[in-house]
Amino acid sequence: MKNQKFTLSERDIDRIVEMGWEDRTTFDAIKAQFGISEKEVIKIMRSEMKPSSFRMWRQRVQGRNTKHLKKRNFDLGRMKCSRQRSISNNKIS
Repeated sequence: MKNQKFTLSERDIDRIVEMGWEDRTTFDAIKAQFGISEKEVIKIMRSEMKPSSFRMWRQRVQGRNTKHLKKRNFDLGRMKCSRQRSISNNKIS
């Protein structure tokens, strides 16, 4: 992990932590963008967070369907809420 950390910029690490916190961002998406596995994401989260925050995150993420692409049971193509209105020319349609 130490070697991997040197190849990631601070900005990359910050983004990985942010994506790790997001419920709907899968570990597969993080791997596609940064080339790191779920285990490596967990190591980064552990090293970048306070112990209590890391434990809270692990409890929330462990087994969560939305963090694992293969466990998802909803449409990946839809990127907005079905109740969200369309916006055109800076005005709500």
